[in-house]
Amino acid sequence: MTDSRGRHAAPASVPFLARPQIVPSAWWERIPAAAPPVLGIVAGIGLGFGSDWWILAALLGLGLTLASRRWWMMALVLLAGGLGYVREQSWQHAPDLLSRYVGGTLTLKGHWDGQFLSLIDPPARVALSPKPTSPPGEMQVSGVLVRPPGVRIPGGFDYAFWLRAQGVHELLAGAAVKSSVPEGGVRGWFRRGLAAGLNEQQAALMMAVELGDKNAVSNETFGGTDAASDNVQAAFTRAGLAHLMALSGQNVALLTGVLLFLFVRTPLGRVGLARYPLIIALLLGFLWLVGPTPSITRAVLMGAAALLGQWLGRGRLDVYGVLGLTALAGLAAQPAWLFDVGFVLSYLAVLGLTLSTWAAGRLPARWPEWIKLPLVATVLAEAATLPVVAGSFHQLPLASLPANLLAEAVMAALVPLGFLAGLLGPLGWLPNLLNGWLLDALLWIARTFGSVQTLPWGVIGPAGLAAYAVFAAAGVLWLTRRIRAWALALTALLCMLGAALPARLHAPRELVYLDVGQGDSTLVRAGALRVLIDGGGTPRGDYDVGANTVVPALHALGVHALDIVVATHADADHIEGLVSVLRLLPVGELWIGQRKTGDRLLAELIDVAGLRHIPVREVRRGDGVQSGDISLTVLWPKGEPWSTSDNDNSVVIRLDSPQLHTAVLGDLPDPAETLLGVGKLDLLKTAHHGSRFSSTDAFLAETQPRDAVISVGRNTYGHPNPDLLDRLAARGIRVWRTDQMGTIRWPIP
Repeated sequence: MTDSRGRHAAPASVPFLARPQIVPSAWWERIPAAAPPVLGIVAGIGLGFGSDWWILAALLGLGLTLASRRWWMMALVLLAGGLGYVREQSWQHAPDLLSRYVGGTLTLKGHWDGQFLSLIDPPARVALSPKPTSPPGEMQVSGVLVRPPGVRIPGGFDYAFWLRAQGVHELLAGAAVKSSVPEGGVRGWFRRGLAAGLNEQQAALMMAVELGDKNAVSNETFGGTDAASDNVQAAFTRAGLAHLMALSGQNVALLTGVLLFLFVRTPLGRVGLARYPLIIALLLGFLWLVGPTPSITRAVLMGAAALLGQWLGRGRLDVYGVLGLTALAGLAAQPAWLFDVGFVLSYLAVLGLTLSTWAAGRLPARWPEWIKLPLVATVLAEAATLPVVAGSFHQLPLASLPANLLAEAVMAALVPLGFLAGLLGPLGWLPNLLNGWLLDALLWIARTFGSVQTLPWGVIGPAGLAAYAVFAAAGVLWLTRRIRAWALALTALLCMLGAALPARLHAPRELVYLDVGQGDSTLVRAGALRVLIDGGGTPRGDYDVGANTVVPALHALGVHALDIVVATHADADHIEGLVSVLRLLPVGELWIGQRKTGDRLLAELIDVAGLRHIPVREVRRGDGVQSGDISLTVLWPKGEPWSTSDNDNSVVIRLDSPQLHTAVLGDLPDPAETLLGVGKLDLLKTAHHGSRFSSTDAFLAETQPRDAVISVGRNTYGHPNPDLLDRLAARGIRVWRTDQMGTIRWPIP
């Protein structure tokens, strides 16, 4: 039978010869079988940890099970939830083998891996502070065994919890290395190869890129004058390149690609299908070499699963299914990884990359693939990890896209060549002739794009996460051509308004006593008015409290500019941190008391204010500012004649609102505090960190506070003084101490 053009045509009456109809499967039929159990184990871990998020994970897991209509999976979800709960409880109650030695001065001997000291008897690991600069190997070190600090400032890093997730309970403070012998064997050989022929800075970066060891590079600078912005590791973070120093799927993908090339395009290809188990074995060896961090473990497991599928003739595996199985395995082995930023970023980035084909289809067809694929991969990975990056690091790198596009080209050559240098050991200087140029290029990229201003970000709450989830869902629908661009734009606008408006409509009203150690820093949030009184500091050492503690805390609180900064007096533990505050944040006005001549630190602060075009105001008794029903009034100093003691010249500020009256007294001692005429207070910020000469009986009788805040840290001055604590206790005044509680947030009714 032929048609009008003489072609053969199948009779319409013969149904089995008709063109088959391809019916696309419904979305619920495409749900990976591993997805509900993953949500189940997440729910179990969250329940054991006490997080309310377990309810959402459980509902999602059960919901996906019902939607997929695979009823047998319900048992898997419940089983995974039980497993997660049991594993979390087991981790939570793991024995602390060194607890009886806490507080003691110890000399410990063990293997130093660049991050922790592993002991033999008892079999425990200890963190060291300060971290030794010695290379990994056998080490003997002495110090005081203490409990590591937790979260001390808003948005701060929970060091104690992070150490617990690594199986570490204690910290050896004041660690002094007595002896150190560099490690030998395979790891020692590999490290020697990585550093062969490189200068100190190049070698430090090579260790970070190839092994994820940031111990050395964290101390490297570009040689500039501003240490706060000159640190190499900080520049990588500001440029959006921090992930290059954290081993991830990029390293595994590049190494796997090179190995596949060697086994296919060279005489090594004679091994045939045996290349797959050989590459799997090499990947597992790489995991042993660098250590099982969350991101590299995920990458190796996924790479091994894909290679295993090829070996068994299964072809390409479902990426979502493999991703779910690796998450199940990882969380079952290490339940604390659920709260590890690296673990979360790793999985979110891969989820974003799965949309690469759709995203590339949105770009002009005439663009070559070598441009489209790196571009969409970078954008998708950054978009998928955006809420975690912004909420964890409190900044978004604005130059991340061009920086990553350039850096990825360098990494494509550096990772395999660096690995080759490690394998060659002492002969690693041969490939390092080229690697040195690549490392310098990477440093140039980080320095250039790290100088671009970042976008500060606060802590992201449930409302912000929900807004992002809605926007991300709309983005996926747009990429897969289910909604139009105007719908995506409208969704983005509504999500931004929904996340931003509440804070604008209901401006916070609170006092925040920041934990800056043995120092002072108080933030006043009075509606639209934001005032910072002092910024802490360290009279000894080079730690920048302003850049590393105060400014990050302000960003976490959503404070990205200040109306007034007050320097109460010229003591380093009060104003040293303000130098970086003025450099890093927009500030409307700087208040000082005495313009003391000859004081280096105060002069530097005033110079920075001049460079930043910040007006400097010398305040006196009676000066002040009003914001709504909240007023700030200067009670001290009166002016000349000035005391020879800086403490006597402290700026004192009283805050009054209809339901709260308080005062910040700097370091003002008795008898000057009795001359203030403060009046009755609800809350007293004790002067001079609770010294013996502050808050006398007469002053307490005048002010009659119900509560007292003491800003204090570890010190040798005896602060807070027992006599002061006795005076407060005798009057029934409740005491709140930053050294015991961390940052204290006090609402203004």
